[in-house]
Amino acid sequence: MQSVDRAVTVLELLARNGEAGITEIAGELGVHKSTASRLVSVLESRGLVEQLGERGKYAIGFGIVRLAGAATERMDLPRLGRPFCEQLALDLGETVNIAIRDNDVAINISQARGTAAVTAHNWVGQRTPLHATSSGKVLLAHAPPDDQDELLVRQLERYTTRTVTNAGQLRKDFELIVRDGYATSYEELELGLNAAAVAVHNHEGDVIAALSASGPSYRFSRKRMRDVVGAMRVAAKELSSQLGFLA
Repeated sequence: MQSVDRAVTVLELLARNGEAGITEIAGELGVHKSTASRLVSVLESRGLVEQLGERGKYAIGFGIVRLAGAATERMDLPRLGRPFCEQLALDLGETVNIAIRDNDVAINISQARGTAAVTAHNWVGQRTPLHATSSGKVLLAHAPPDDQDELLVRQLERYTTRTVTNAGQLRKDFELIVRDGYATSYEELELGLNAAAVAVHNHEGDVIAALSASGPSYRFSRKRMRDVVGAMRVAAKELSSQLGFLA
């Protein structure tokens, strides 16, 4: 814990002063220069600090920019995504959500209610299973293989008689989701509730969120799915472009 605290102190010093030498860093930490030098070397190896010329002072590295960009990206999503949720909810008459993955669950970070008399309930802030929701399946389908394996080796919960819990079947579904660009959930989380989701990409092309629409099964039918997914793809593409993704 002491090493972590010292590393954060170094980063705060560089952020505050712009640059600093080993002597100054050692003084800030209250340690010998050799200790400060070792700590700075570790931070430099991870790209979090960089040396300004040979035997020069140190400054914040581009690794910090990468980490900050990831955090900013997630904070910007609700703000940037809100207009798209609202327009889609208006066009489709169904509830529209944006969800992100948090380890083994999906968290809904933005929502707009549909105009129809019967719409899905408020999902904002709720944690939903990856294997039983359209958003979760999109996020998991584009996750690293190790992340998929970690979830699929578990005994997955069955929420309805339609919930897919077989790992082999889910892997096949993931391949189709990546190929087709969308995922569906037909009463897999709740009886009477259907949903579809598409991927949202960041500037590096990574899938960082899922845009979904959900509604009662009698209205949100399989026959209607093509039109719904088409409209969602257009919205997701525009939202992705605002995040810097060039398709």
